[in-house]
Amino acid sequence: MANSNTTELFEALTLLAKEKGMEPSVLIEKIQTALMNAIKKDFQGCENVNFDIDLEKNKFDVSIRKEVSEVVEDPANQITLEEASKHTRKKLKYGDMVTIKVDTKHFARITAQSAKQIIKQGIKEVEREQLVEQWGGLQDEAVTVSVVRTDPKTGNVTVDLQGNEVPLFKKEQIPGEVLNVGDMVKVYVFGVSKTDHKPALKISRIRKELVKRLFETEVPEIFDGTVEIKAISREPGMRSKVAVISNNPDVDALGACIGPGRQRISKVCEELAGEKMDVVFYSEDPAEFIKQALKPSDVISVEIPDMEVKSCTAIVPDNQLSLAIGNKGQNAKLAAKLTGYKIDIRPESGFFEGEEDSE
Repeated sequence: MANSNTTELFEALTLLAKEKGMEPSVLIEKIQTALMNAIKKDFQGCENVNFDIDLEKNKFDVSIRKEVSEVVEDPANQITLEEASKHTRKKLKYGDMVTIKVDTKHFARITAQSAKQIIKQGIKEVEREQLVEQWGGLQDEAVTVSVVRTDPKTGNVTVDLQGNEVPLFKKEQIPGEVLNVGDMVKVYVFGVSKTDHKPALKISRIRKELVKRLFETEVPEIFDGTVEIKAISREPGMRSKVAVISNNPDVDALGACIGPGRQRISKVCEELAGEKMDVVFYSEDPAEFIKQALKPSDVISVEIPDMEVKSCTAIVPDNQLSLAIGNKGQNAKLAAKLTGYKIDIRPESGFFEGEEDSE
């Protein structure tokens, strides 16, 4: 029989499930887990806690099972024969298990307001799972979206992604880029939100993976695996470095990425609000890779005292020190991110003002 508290639980369950357009039964398993944890707190140490939820009958039964013992050493799991006899008409003997029904009024605090919270959380989890199932094919992909709404106060933007409104937060937008209603842009889908709000796809325009997907779209040789992107470093809106290698000796990796008349790389830059692109050769030799990563500067030599420490000194011509370092140290920083090495840049003459290095 359902008391007022359990009735409220079922009403909340049915109402909230209806609001979300799903069957209440879909949530039962999650609700059971949450309620079981709450119940076990009241019966700490009890190894046999059972409960049954029946939506059709608005039934919510809770029971615990204890062993009939001559000497009760574990009250959470054992009971005297005399006490056990109060809970059943069956003739009991030591070693039998007796089922003890628990008054669900005892759980008023969880079957009222707490129950609603449990149900809401259950719905969020189900919504998230449904979203992952529905849009799982878009995970780690770049998709074209249109801007449908902007918020001048927060800078957040709402976009239309295949008929669904998805937030593109300010922190995931390219710095300095202004998005207006109607604009069509590419975004990278990197997951599903796990906030207290309604679950939504997480999208970004600043992730380095977006650069990779754009090159795959514009460069057939990357798409089919002839040319491989080995590493990417990025300062969104400013510059990216992309390290590539050709798996076919007859194919020039850099030429394939740049394209005739720079068409291919220009399309990537244009899609990223004019962000500059440096495409360099990848090498398994760390010293050679560091030389390539510091382009457009020439590098005379690279000294790596200890490969495990991943720290090096790069010697460059005196007249190219500023080029190697870059504006506000950008070239050096991107090279360091690309290679994974801390790079100390020094001029060939050994004379320069200040220390120049990059993590």
